[in-house]
Amino acid sequence: MNTSSTTRHGAGHDRLADGPSDTRSPSDVSGPGDVSGPGDVSGPGDASGPGRGRLGRILGSPLGWMLIGMLGVGAVSAATATGPGPVPVLGAAVAVAVYWAVMRFVARRSTPEIARRGAVREALLGGGVGLGFILVSALVIAAFGGYSFSWAGNGFFPVLTSAVAVQAGAAVTEELMFRGLALQALERLFGSGAAVAITALMFGAAHLANPGATVWSGLAIAIEAGALLGAAFLWRRSMWFVVGLHFAWNATEQLLGIPVSGNAVEGLLSVHVSGSGLLTGGVFSLEASIVTVLIGVALVIPMFVLAHRRGGLLPRRRVAR
Repeated sequence: MNTSSTTRHGAGHDRLADGPSDTRSPSDVSGPGDVSGPGDVSGPGDASGPGRGRLGRILGSPLGWMLIGMLGVGAVSAATATGPGPVPVLGAAVAVAVYWAVMRFVARRSTPEIARRGAVREALLGGGVGLGFILVSALVIAAFGGYSFSWAGNGFFPVLTSAVAVQAGAAVTEELMFRGLALQALERLFGSGAAVAITALMFGAAHLANPGATVWSGLAIAIEAGALLGAAFLWRRSMWFVVGLHFAWNATEQLLGIPVSGNAVEGLLSVHVSGSGLLTGGVFSLEASIVTVLIGVALVIPMFVLAHRRGGLLPRRRVAR
C-alpha cells in the first residue's frame, strides 16, 4: 500500500480468531494501556462544548480535528518520507507527536490507541497478520504459475535497513491519517460501519495516482487494505496493531521484490511475472490480484465479528457528537 509514486511505500499473530484477554467492551476500559471506545473523551469538557468559542467549536468538531490532524501529519510525511537513512523513522515519531497534540488540545480527547503499554505486543501481532497475508497471497499466485522468484543480488543489509526505515515511516503516517484521524472522526458522525466504508474508499482513491493504477486497482486497495485495516482497528482499538500490519505488508512485498502498489522496489529477491493480470495484478502487481482481494475479504469478516463481540462497533444512534 503506497500513496505516492516516489520511493515512499505505504503496508506475529498466533490467535487471529481470539481477541485480547480483556473482554470488556471498549467503552468500559479507560486504563492507560487499555483499548478505549470511540466515545472516550478527556479534558475539562466536550471538544465542541459551550466552554469554547465558535472557532474552537468548529475546530474541535470531528471534521475539524480530522482535517487539522491530516494536514499536520501529511506535512510531516511529505517532508520526511523519502529522506535518507533514519529520516522516515524520525518523521514517524514527529507524526505521532503531532497526532497526540491535535487529539489532546484540539479534539480534547485521550489517546489510548497510541498508549505505550502493550504497544510492542500489538505491533508484533499486527505484523504477523500482515506477513502471513502477503506470503500466502504470493505463494498462491506462484502456485498458479503467476510468480517465480530469484535472488536479486542486492546488498542484504542496505536493502533490509532501507525497507525497514521507509516502510515504518509510511505505515505510521498513513495509519495515523486514515485510521487514527479519518476513521475515528467519521465514526463519531456516522457510526463504525460507514466510517470504515468511507475511509476504505478514501484509501483506494489515494492510490489512483500510482504507476499502473486503474479503477480496479483502486477498488482492490479499498477492499483488501482500507476495509481490512479499518476492521483491524475496530477490533483491537490500537494504532500499533494496524501500523504493524501495514508495515509488515509493505516490507514483505518490498523484500520479495514485488512492486508496492505499482511502485518498483529494490528487494532481496526479484519477481518474474507471467499469466493473467487478474491473477498477478498486472503492472500494479500483488495488490490488484483477485487472490489478494479474496484473502483480504476472508480476514475482514472475522475481524468485524470480533469487533462486534467486544462492543467495538459504534452505531450512528449512539454517537454523542
